Amino acid sequence: MRLDVITLFPDFFTSALASGLLGKALAKGIAQVNLVNPRDFAQDKHRRVDDEPYGGGVGMLLKPEPIFAAVESLPHFNQREILLMTPQGEPLNQPMLQEIVNNAEQTIIICGHYEGIDERVGNLVTKEVSLGDFVLTCGEIPALAIINGLVRLLPGTVGKEESLKAESFSDGLLDYPQYTRPSVFRGWEVPLVLRSGNHQEIEKWRYQEQLKRTKQRRPDLWQKWLGLQDST
Repeated sequence: MRLDVITLFPDFFTSALASGLLGKALAKGIAQVNLVNPRDFAQDKHRRVDDEPYGGGVGMLLKPEPIFAAVESLPHFNQREILLMTPQGEPLNQPMLQEIVNNAEQTIIICGHYEGIDERVGNLVTKEVSLGDFVLTCGEIPALAIINGLVRLLPGTVGKEESLKAESFSDGLLDYPQYTRPSVFRGWEVPLVLRSGNHQEIEKWRYQEQLKRTKQRRPDLWQKWLGLQDST
């Protein structure tokens, strides 16, 4: 998969893209990340990418011309998504990441800044995406989250791909509790069932814990999961 990021701050990504599983995946060519600065496409000698909003208001908006030019400078894959990171977007979730991985050869991510972005940039994008109901100083933070979420789903990134099938949100439920050695730590003991060697009972316990944890911690997910069970 090719990932193109339209960002005013390419240096923001330098360390993250070279670290951990993400860095290893990129080094192996599982995905390619290309950073594009819209300032390189500004039309004046000052390389200006922002301006005052029509109608007045506080702060500055990103201009449309540099962003359009930056996107249009990229190679055009037949199957691609163009994402705009904005608090007004659709909340990011695991099914969205999986859908993009399944259907897109190229993902372009536009990072917002300042007080916002000219509304006409929306004509470029296929999906507006948000990390949640809060505001950040820049779109690079959610963009990095999307890059990480997409690349880890690509074959070859995660050592044991079956682990992707047994994690939070993969089946609409939160993950079950997990433990490692020692069996007792400061009086807290690993559940006996996990030390029993009875894999059938372990699987049953883990599923029940998923149900209990999701119901207690994420009532919204729990209700959504119940609705899916009713429809099957």
